[in-house]
Amino acid sequence: MKRALAILGVLALATTACSGSGGGNVPGTSGGQGQVTVRWSTWGSAEDLKLYEKFTDDFHKRHPGIRLKLESVADYEDYHPKLLAQLTSKTAPDVFFVGDDYIGKFVSAGVITPLDDQLSGPESKSKPEDFFEGIYGGAKRDGKIYGVPNDTNPEVLWFDKQALKDAGITEDPAALHEAKQWTMAKYLEMNAKLKTAGKAGSIFWNWYGSTYSMINGFGGKVWDGGKFVATTDAKSREALQTLAKGYQDKTFLSADTLPDSNGPSTQFLKHKVGFYAGGRWVIDSLKKGGELDNYDIVPFPSQTGEPMPGAVAASYLSINKDTKLPKEAFTFLTEFVGKDGQLLRLKGGGAVPSVKGAEQVVLEDKYPAHAQTFLDVRDTGFANYAEEVSVPGLTAAINEHLMKVWTGKVGFDEGMTELQKLVESKLG
Repeated sequence: MKRALAILGVLALATTACSGSGGGNVPGTSGGQGQVTVRWSTWGSAEDLKLYEKFTDDFHKRHPGIRLKLESVADYEDYHPKLLAQLTSKTAPDVFFVGDDYIGKFVSAGVITPLDDQLSGPESKSKPEDFFEGIYGGAKRDGKIYGVPNDTNPEVLWFDKQALKDAGITEDPAALHEAKQWTMAKYLEMNAKLKTAGKAGSIFWNWYGSTYSMINGFGGKVWDGGKFVATTDAKSREALQTLAKGYQDKTFLSADTLPDSNGPSTQFLKHKVGFYAGGRWVIDSLKKGGELDNYDIVPFPSQTGEPMPGAVAASYLSINKDTKLPKEAFTFLTEFVGKDGQLLRLKGGGAVPSVKGAEQVVLEDKYPAHAQTFLDVRDTGFANYAEEVSVPGLTAAINEHLMKVWTGKVGFDEGMTELQKLVESKLG
């Protein structure tokens, strides 16, 4: 849960803009001097919200008849319940963020506007094809788009060259990947050597990104034909059992359970672990205390060494079905998620653009050395499965149950049986 909130906080921070005042309690209200006010909402702290004033200032200059009013909620956990209550009472903002774990519920509830016609229209600065198919996730249903990815954070494996060297590992994971020799077997071999050297092999946050990337790396499946098969597919089960065994013998560490005084970033900076699964947001912690050239990234490995789809954290921007300002609301949305908007919002941040053409945000600093990997994973990756996000709370329930397996509170076979029952009960 902590990791999920941290990632969503980074996504919100990377896509948040401060805005002018005005407006009332209903979507689409009039401001002064013939202006209209588009209300929009996201989550994030007051400090976060100061970081992207440039977008709003630029928008106001180019659209003097539209004022943006941001209505933020500090905590992600409080954000969606409040928004759902506003939608029920017809007082919700015109435009709003939706997390990837809630987008399916909003689509099912019929409270957000299909965007296909507008995105494909002449006023659009963000065409449907400008975004990679896999990152739409639950925001796309039956061929219709209900939310546009604000930006992304692909899940990769950061690795510590010094820790690998200390463990007698001479091969470079990124070089192996380029040679199509970055296999799950090689990755697990390196983890074993790190453990023998008195270090942890890898640190994972307990979320779908790392868990499902490991399943993919074993050649397994999570969902198939609308059914949850992670507990029954042989390769998926092998992946989960490898994770369980690794957590219990301390080859793998769960970032969620580490003390704040010796958390994942601290251990990574002190060369106590070889690999740390995370996104581009990790750069910030490395800049605060690491030798930057000592760290690089590589995708999660596959069975064969061929590149495979990886997990991509995402959040979405959607339009309230009941907005009284559909044209102005779309103007804001399309500029916010379009190329120019993302270039303006994301520079210097910890996210990866979701739109094609803004890759310079990731590449211009030439860090890490294989920064292109973030884009490669984004281009071929996947947001959480539509089947899963259509059921609010299902992903959290899966993660919570798996933590019991990782910590040995529930035996593996029993844990898999209970997990299957849990998912089926949630699906109804």
